[in-house]
Amino acid sequence: MSILMVTGIEGAGNCAAVVSAQLGTEIEVAEGRKAALTALRTREFQAVVVDETLAECDPAAAEAIWERAGLAIPLQINFAVSGAARLVREIRAGLRRREREQMLARRAAAAAMETELKSTVAGLLLHSQLALSGSGVPAPVAEKMRMVAELAGSLRRQLSAPLDVRGGSAA
Repeated sequence: MSILMVTGIEGAGNCAAVVSAQLGTEIEVAEGRKAALTALRTREFQAVVVDETLAECDPAAAEAIWERAGLAIPLQINFAVSGAARLVREIRAGLRRREREQMLARRAAAAAMETELKSTVAGLLLHSQLALSGSGVPAPVAEKMRMVAELAGSLRRQLSAPLDVRGGSAA
């Protein structure tokens, strides 16, 4: 993926080349709202860096860009006072922040799924044991219910083991 820089300042191409070399990623420069929206319609970006001057002069343009940025990290930087080194620092910080947020989201999703699975398995185990404790259960059905109870118990033990013992990881 690449990064979209939205600015009308002179020398934006040179700045983009320096930032691109330091980050090791492609930088596309859009000189205004129309070019930025066109770029956002045609591809996805890791980050969208909007010149603060553009955002202040045309807040509607900045809002339209942010709305169409998708999962790109939105950054607003004053290109007139920021050099390429600061742009690189800000973009790197934004990308690291995004990685941390994605890792936390994956962990939360895994924990939620694990909780749901544990609850379902406990229900299966309980109901299969209740069915087995009842009288009048035909032998073939009882055997199948014992197998369900065994499988549910095995799955419950696996879910109770620490994640690293199970051979997976949360991130």
